[in-house]
Amino acid sequence: MDWLKELLKKLGVEDSKLDGIIAEVSKELPKHTVPKDKYNELSEAKKKAEKDVADRDKQIEELGKTAGLSEDLKKQIETLQTENNSAKEKYEADLKELQLTNAIKTALTGQVHNEKVVTGLINKEKLVIGDDGHVVGLEEQLTKLKTSDAYLFKDDSQQQQQTPPGFRVGGGGNPNPPAATASLKDAIAAHFQK
Repeated sequence: MDWLKELLKKLGVEDSKLDGIIAEVSKELPKHTVPKDKYNELSEAKKKAEKDVADRDKQIEELGKTAGLSEDLKKQIETLQTENNSAKEKYEADLKELQLTNAIKTALTGQVHNEKVVTGLINKEKLVIGDDGHVVGLEEQLTKLKTSDAYLFKDDSQQQQQTPPGFRVGGGGNPNPPAATASLKDAIAAHFQK
């Protein structure tokens, strides 16, 4: 929610009120929005379903043209049923692949140095999608990878460091400066009196 914090700061909301506002938004936001990975899954499924419906309508139209040839019609129906079953299996496999990819991507975000490398090390065949949409087996594989290939993962200090290193005006080198209650003149005077 760093984006929200920055937006509220630009609007002039006091720092003392930011955490309370962000906490309230965090509670309410899931009730009114859909996570991006779920939206992408549903969008892909919708596109695939629309394409499948169009293909099947075309098949039915072709069947109507050949209705007079019963033997050929039976063969064509069997062929189309086989093709439809294989298309359904392919669709289900593609949907599962998309769900697994999104779940892996979500689990790895901000935790690894290179998502592509770690994703390649995860055995998707051992993962199972539960009825609730939760991927079973992913945490176990990630735990094994963290112990065997720890260099691929960021340590806790890297994950917590959100701001890039460098010079920050007024920060004094401290990424979380205390609330400024004194003027700059008073701060300089206090520094040189030490």
